[in-house]
Amino acid sequence: MVSIEGTELNQADESLLGRQSVGGLILFARNYQSKAQISALIQCVRRINPNILIAVDQEGGRVQRFREGFLSLPALARLGALYLEDKSAGLAAAEECGWAMAAELVSLGVDFSFAPVLDVYTETSRVIGDRAFSPDPSQLSELALSYVKGMNSAGMAATGKHFPGHGTVDADSHVELPIDRRSLAEIAAHDLIPFSKLASSLGGIMPAHVLYPEVDSLCAGFSPFWLQEVLRAQLEFSGVIFSDDLTMDAAHSVGSIEARAELALLAGCDMVLVCNDGEAATRVADFLERNPERRDDASDRRLSMMARNTEVIDYQFDHSVRWSRAIQIIDALPA
Repeated sequence: MVSIEGTELNQADESLLGRQSVGGLILFARNYQSKAQISALIQCVRRINPNILIAVDQEGGRVQRFREGFLSLPALARLGALYLEDKSAGLAAAEECGWAMAAELVSLGVDFSFAPVLDVYTETSRVIGDRAFSPDPSQLSELALSYVKGMNSAGMAATGKHFPGHGTVDADSHVELPIDRRSLAEIAAHDLIPFSKLASSLGGIMPAHVLYPEVDSLCAGFSPFWLQEVLRAQLEFSGVIFSDDLTMDAAHSVGSIEARAELALLAGCDMVLVCNDGEAATRVADFLERNPERRDDASDRRLSMMARNTEVIDYQFDHSVRWSRAIQIIDALPA
């Protein structure tokens, strides 16, 4: 999965997106001007690569790439606050927010948002903070299940992140390597709970660029132990494993961009993300095309399930009673 520079495709973008090894495009705020523009851009992308998966980070709160003309989505912590006041209202609000987020995106051609965040809130984590539903893993799981139900009803598969949990470390993996020194038993009794409870409901999971040295010598996203033994075998997760962005500083610890891609794929990732660096994306595409054995039919089958479900898309969603109700719910959320 790669990214592009602007609001229109240039020659380099077209060349990269047409590569056999490129199966996804992640969009950022720099790629968005208006709903009409992003819809046209997506159509151009699909003319070049009809089967490409198109994604975005549209969590809500401070992580919402498309803003102008879009519903202003709440940070997930606001849904957690409502849950504490009124459990049933909180769960209903989570479902409607998941639906509203997904309905807007799939109607424009986006396949999925990398959402929801399943990290457990602590005061320690700067990068997670109010992106998390709750400091309580069980309450978080309930809210996330409702949110995913809403996403699915709009035709979007959900991707939980950041396995096995990013909420307890202070460092931001975009700029440094976070280290979590807890034992496996401590992590399993806390951070892993939402991933365990949602494993059968998620289309995808994204592992964290976090090192857990008491468990393994490799960051979770490069670790066969975390991805194969824990996520696949113990949690019985059968969906897509997406790497987090391999250009993030925390990922540099394992070597070149080619080495990062190879290690992530060998560990069990189905698709690797290479964002904000066209040269690095081209190098990974070259590497994958020189080494076609790094792709397999099982990964392709799993990835195909992340495409938006066109049979349930409502292109008139914003004229529906449900849309009006979602806006009312969001407007009434605790600050």
